[in-house]
Amino acid sequence: MQDGPSPFSGTAVLLFPAALTGAIVTFRRFLLMAGGLLVLFLGMYSWNQRTHTLDDIAANVGLEMSGTVLDTFDSVKGSVLGAWRRYADLVGVREENERLRAQVAELQARIVSHGEDLAELARLRELVQLPVDSAWKPVGARILAGRMGPNAIQDSITINRGYTSGARPGTPIVTNMGLVGRVLRASPHAATVLLITDPGSRIAVFAQQSRSAGILSGQGLEQPLEVGFVERDAPVTAGEILITSGLDGKYPKGIPVATVDSVAPSDSTQFLAVTARPLVDVRRLEEVLLLEPSGINRPLRPSEPAPDFVGPPRPPKRER
Repeated sequence: MQDGPSPFSGTAVLLFPAALTGAIVTFRRFLLMAGGLLVLFLGMYSWNQRTHTLDDIAANVGLEMSGTVLDTFDSVKGSVLGAWRRYADLVGVREENERLRAQVAELQARIVSHGEDLAELARLRELVQLPVDSAWKPVGARILAGRMGPNAIQDSITINRGYTSGARPGTPIVTNMGLVGRVLRASPHAATVLLITDPGSRIAVFAQQSRSAGILSGQGLEQPLEVGFVERDAPVTAGEILITSGLDGKYPKGIPVATVDSVAPSDSTQFLAVTARPLVDVRRLEEVLLLEPSGINRPLRPSEPAPDFVGPPRPPKRER
């Protein structure tokens, strides 16, 4: 079998020159375009060298863009810095507020403390105004606790002094208003004081004006005091101050104790039925005075009466 010519060989020969021709045409166009652009560039370059128009336009456009970018950046920077400053200011204000609140709380605590100090100072000034005979030495004490009311075994208070600091059993306890009671039990550094309102309290008293004698006894915290063994013909009147007589040997003479509330004849005895109320509100005590014997006995002149411990002097004797 003989090989004959291929039917596509002529077509291939015809297509190759056509493709070559197209490529040459495209290349020429490219060269023409490049040449035109080169000529245009050289022309514009030459024109710009003479007039500097393009340089000015480029410089203005670049300057405007740079200004816009920088202004935007500066605005953002200012906003961020402003926000940070405001945040820092808020943090500072918050810290200052907390510091001021702490200072206010401290000042309020100081005011309360100073108020308590002033109140205590006023009470202590009143206490030291109590006239004390030289035979007795006053010693201050604070109230630690109290047992008063219907559920208490005794009407009593606890003070911060014991037998090592003057609070021996039997020591009288007073304020500037009058008698509070006496020390019942004592430890080295604390003591229990039996109040005059306790049913176990017995005090020898007499009326400050009429000098009528009697025995004052407690009936409980909420009950009036009773004055027993007052003679039926004694000139005791309501409103008189009862003071210690000193006849029982328990208390110094002349300490104010109570005020007479009522006087009436007794139905069962030959004595008067006398009731009184304490001069000292034992429920509101904070500081008291202990009366220790000083060991000093001031000699009295033969014509000089025994001095009263507290209160005005005895009234003059009535002429018969």
